[in-house]
Amino acid sequence: MLLVLISYIIALAACYSALDLAGRINKAKGLARRLWLVYGAASMGLGIWSMHFIGMLAITLPMEIGYHVDLVVLSVFLAIIASYIALFFVGRNELGVKQLLIGGITMASGISGMHYVGMAAMMVNTSYKPMLVILSIAVATATSIAALWLLFRFRNDESRYAVLYKLGSGMLMGAAITGMHYIGMTAAQFHSVEQSMNLPDMEIKQGILAYIIAGGTIVALSITLFGITMNKRLTQKDSAIVENERWYRSLYENNSMAIVSVDINGTIISINPAVTQITGLQEADFINKHVSTIGLLVSEELRDQTKATYYKSFEEKPQYYETTYINSEGTHIELSFINVPVEIEGKLVGNHIIAKDITEDKRSKEIIQNLAYHDELTGLPNRRMFNQLLTQTIAATAGTPLRFAMMVLDIDRFKLINDSLGHTYGDMFLKEMSERIVESIAPYRVTLARLGGDEFTLICDNCYGEDEVMEIAEQVVKVIQLPYQLKEHDFYVTASIGIAIYPDHGEEPVQLLKNADTAMYEVKKKGKNGFGLFSRHLDEELLQKVEMEINLRKAIEHNEFVLYYQPQIRPIDSRMIGMEALVRWKHPTKGMLPPGMFISIAEETGMIYELGTWVLREACRQMREWHDAGGPLIPVSVNLSSQQFHQTNLVAYIRKILDETGLDPQYLELEITEGMMMDASVSTVILNELTALGIRISLDDFGKGYSSLSYLKLFPIHKLKIDRSFISDITNNDSDKAIVATIIAMAKHLNLEVIAEGIETKDQLDILMANECKEIQGFYYSRPLSAADVEAAFFVPMRLV
Repeated sequence: MLLVLISYIIALAACYSALDLAGRINKAKGLARRLWLVYGAASMGLGIWSMHFIGMLAITLPMEIGYHVDLVVLSVFLAIIASYIALFFVGRNELGVKQLLIGGITMASGISGMHYVGMAAMMVNTSYKPMLVILSIAVATATSIAALWLLFRFRNDESRYAVLYKLGSGMLMGAAITGMHYIGMTAAQFHSVEQSMNLPDMEIKQGILAYIIAGGTIVALSITLFGITMNKRLTQKDSAIVENERWYRSLYENNSMAIVSVDINGTIISINPAVTQITGLQEADFINKHVSTIGLLVSEELRDQTKATYYKSFEEKPQYYETTYINSEGTHIELSFINVPVEIEGKLVGNHIIAKDITEDKRSKEIIQNLAYHDELTGLPNRRMFNQLLTQTIAATAGTPLRFAMMVLDIDRFKLINDSLGHTYGDMFLKEMSERIVESIAPYRVTLARLGGDEFTLICDNCYGEDEVMEIAEQVVKVIQLPYQLKEHDFYVTASIGIAIYPDHGEEPVQLLKNADTAMYEVKKKGKNGFGLFSRHLDEELLQKVEMEINLRKAIEHNEFVLYYQPQIRPIDSRMIGMEALVRWKHPTKGMLPPGMFISIAEETGMIYELGTWVLREACRQMREWHDAGGPLIPVSVNLSSQQFHQTNLVAYIRKILDETGLDPQYLELEITEGMMMDASVSTVILNELTALGIRISLDDFGKGYSSLSYLKLFPIHKLKIDRSFISDITNNDSDKAIVATIIAMAKHLNLEVIAEGIETKDQLDILMANECKEIQGFYYSRPLSAADVEAAFFVPMRLV
């Protein structure tokens, strides 16, 4: 029984070994495959043969048995042949039913042959039971077919349960082979020992055969164990190689970067799919061709540089560079390259050309670069680029007799457009205006930049003299003052340009810009809509302006402002019918200053809102005080600034002042200008709400600038105020006389009151009265007076009557 168990264990070991070696045979190629076949066949064959003869030793006979050596050797050979056939078939890539049956039958023939040849080697008379012999051969055939299928099925299994699968299959195969053997042994009937006197040297005694079998078993087991160990190590090594290969191939084939592999001779040996995706190159067109065929598609101006950098990659260090590739459609593709050298066993064998498409990256960088140095709205150079250009121009001109001009341009009425129409229309205006300037300076070598808001600069080339610079500035002013159509209306603006010459007016960028700014503010002060050259005396004026701004802030805090009042007279009876409140600044060192010296500064600095609020409150308070003292009950006229008019809470703000001072709304008259009403929809709402409170609206400076008669139809206006510019020459200028007469007649037909300001002579008064102007304001009757002087000169006498 022990020998039977041993024979089964040997069969199990042989089958397990065969299962483990089958995978190795399948993966091997050429000579290695043939060697593994022979090795595996020897291991499995010796195992099956050892199992067979150990099984024969398990039979107890009443006589000593000898064995024929030649037949024993033949049986070993048949076992190995049968194993070779099995491993040959399972080592193929496919095993169909036909191949499985042919292989199984051939293997069964070998095993059966091995068994019955081994039986014939016994020196004893033997007969067989035919049915059991047939059964043993059938079992051998079924066993062989099953063994082949199991060998094929589990040859490459490398899962975590591979050992269990192979062990279970080995047990099944071992049991089947052992079962076939013992069926064959059962079929045999032994009669008497054969005397082999003729071949005494070819006889193997049973005891010797036992040692031979033991040796064969040890050899078979050793071969099996060695094969399993070696197979495991080689399998692990191969698995690692295969795994690394798969990792590499996956990285190579799925990499978003294009990879071209080139050998030491410059021959392209492979490209990954990203090459086709990025460049359109097809693998079939370039494999086994020289890398220069790709180089020809590089932009011609970069070709030599790219070639030189590529060959540096053979210096055994990576090379980084960028170039431009032109695809089959003629599209330029920007590529970033890394040339990585490939070494095998310390020897340089080629390199990988790795490319990344950076076309979009470069475009994005260009956009960012453009945004960093250009104004987003107009596309003009911005402040950063202007500073660079100015510095470069100074550097190029320094040390030479050449000079160049720099201009600072500011839009005079841009704030009105922005405040009344909103920023969207303000942006539309700036874009159109910048296009006009660009077109006007196109024939000249001039660079236009936008520093921000409505502030622009121009740098003129050093080829132009002062006269030509003045011509350029004049042309720019002219194109700017042409009308702009916004919201279906024509709007007019003017520009003020200050000019500074390098190096006369400054050798540093900051100084040059400051002096051009100073010249520009001088133009604004003199009436705007023009240009002017910097002069040294402007520095003093600028310092005075800065000082004035500082003092103005303190004046508001220290309550240094006072109101003067100029009476408005009805000439037909010389009766006062109203008065205009005019602010004065009681400067601590300079005395009483008129509004012309500080109102523009207040507007530029934003202090006009705070100042205008004080004026409105003080005028209402004083008029209520006069009313309470006995009158007369006349209105006070207050100029409303643009900032006040466009504040979101204007109506509530004025109602609050009226409530605080107690003045009845009908005695407040607000003077506004045409520029405040550019946005008709917004202005109409504001004016209607003010009128609803009982406040009267007067249109100041009517006829000055660019008037629109549509204002008179659209807005609830009560009075027109004829600008003093028409009055000053009314006695000498027939045109002014006609304009004034027309305004008065038009106001009469529109049921509007009309008042003329700036009346200084009797002749002026006579002309106005002849045209039925019923309200007058000017020095002819009274200059602006303090509150105390107004009361003493006008109110006290009126109360005594």
